[in-house]
Amino acid sequence: MKFGLIKERKSPPDRRVVLSPKACQAVKKQFSEAELIVEPSGIRIFKDAEYQKMGFEVSVNMAQCDVLFGVKEVPIENLIPNKKYFFFSHTIKKQPYNRKLLQAVLERNIELFDHEVITNKKGQRLVAFGRYAGIVGAYNGIRAYGLKFNLFELPKAENLPNQQALIDALLRIKLPAIKIILTGKGRVGNGAKEMLDAMDVREVQVDDYLNQEFEEPVYCQIDVLDYNKRKDGTFPAVQDFYDNPSEYESNFKRFAKVSDFYIAGHFYGDGAPYIFTREDAKSTDFNIKVVADISCDIDGPVASTIRPSTIADPIYGYDAISEKEVDFKDQNAIAVMAVDNLPCELPADASEGFGESFIKHVIPAFFNNDKDGVLQRARMTYQGKLTERYSYLQDYVDGKE
Repeated sequence: MKFGLIKERKSPPDRRVVLSPKACQAVKKQFSEAELIVEPSGIRIFKDAEYQKMGFEVSVNMAQCDVLFGVKEVPIENLIPNKKYFFFSHTIKKQPYNRKLLQAVLERNIELFDHEVITNKKGQRLVAFGRYAGIVGAYNGIRAYGLKFNLFELPKAENLPNQQALIDALLRIKLPAIKIILTGKGRVGNGAKEMLDAMDVREVQVDDYLNQEFEEPVYCQIDVLDYNKRKDGTFPAVQDFYDNPSEYESNFKRFAKVSDFYIAGHFYGDGAPYIFTREDAKSTDFNIKVVADISCDIDGPVASTIRPSTIADPIYGYDAISEKEVDFKDQNAIAVMAVDNLPCELPADASEGFGESFIKHVIPAFFNNDKDGVLQRARMTYQGKLTERYSYLQDYVDGKE
C-alpha cells in the first residue's frame, strides 16, 4: 500500500505534517509492505532532504498513492479523484465555509477520513494536536501578561524551536504573586498545566485558591463541576453535566473575583452554560485582567473572546463596559490571546506527537483489516455518498442548512 504525505496548501501556511521523517521510518520498520512517498514542500517544518536521507521518495506524483495524509483542508482544485484522504475537513459541524469542499469530495468519489473523528469504541479521540495548543496557549498567555503590565518581554513562540525552548524562556522571567485559573483537564488543559508546572508555578486546590492569599504565583486547574452547578442544588456525578447541560448554570464568578489571569483550556459542548457572560465581565468584582482562550469559541462561553487573533498579532483588548475591542494595554481592558491555530507555532513538536498517535492507532488498521473499527468510524464518505454515521450532513451537502 502506498501512503502519500501531501503538501499543505491552505493559507495561512501550516508547517505541520502527519508523519515526520522518523515517523515514516517507524512505519516502514513496523510494516515492511508500506510505501511512503512525500510531496515536495518548501514550507514543511521537515525538509524534503530529511525524508530523502531516510530513504523515502520525494515526488510531485501523488496520484500513484492509495492514501493521502494531510493536516489542513485540501483546496478543491488539488483534490485527486478516487483516493482516500485524511485531513481536518472542518465539516462535521456543518461549517458553511467548507460546504463546497465536502460537495467536491463526494463528486470526485473520494473516501474522506477526518482526523477529528478518529476515535476508539467509546468515542474518545485518538489523534489530536490539543496538547500542543495547550502548551503554546499557556506560553502565549504568560507572554500577554508580561506585555499588558510591562513586566517582561518573551519572544514569540513561533520564533522558538521546541517546547523546551519555550520552557527555558519562561524560566528566565519572574511572575508576580498572581492567581491563575485554568479550566479543562483534557489534552488542552493538561498541555497548559505542563507549562505552569515546568516554570514551577505552585498548584493549589480549589478551597485554598478561593480563600487564601499567597506571596507567590499560584494556579488552580478546575473541571466542569468546579465552575458549574446544578440549578436544583443537587450534586450528581460529572456525567450528569454532559447528559443534561441545560440543567446547570455557571459558578465561575467565584473564581473570577480572585483570579488575575485565566487560561481557557476546556471543551465547550452544545447547551452548556457560558463560563462568564458580558454582564459578568462588567461586574466591579470581576478581577481577571488577561485571558488566554485556547478553546477560542467566538461570542461563546468566554465573553471577552469576540474574535480570533492571529500568530502575527496575537493579543487584543476587550473593554467590558463598551463590549468593544480596544488596545490591550488600556487600563480597563482585558488582554485577550485567542489564536485559533496555536499548534502551528510549534510545528516540529506537534508533528512528532501527532505522528506517534497516528502510528499507534491508525496505520495498523490498514494492515489488520481494521479490527477495531478505527477507519470505519472515521470514514465520512464512500462511493460518492455520505456514510451512515455522517448521513446527518446530507442537508448541509444539499445546501438546505
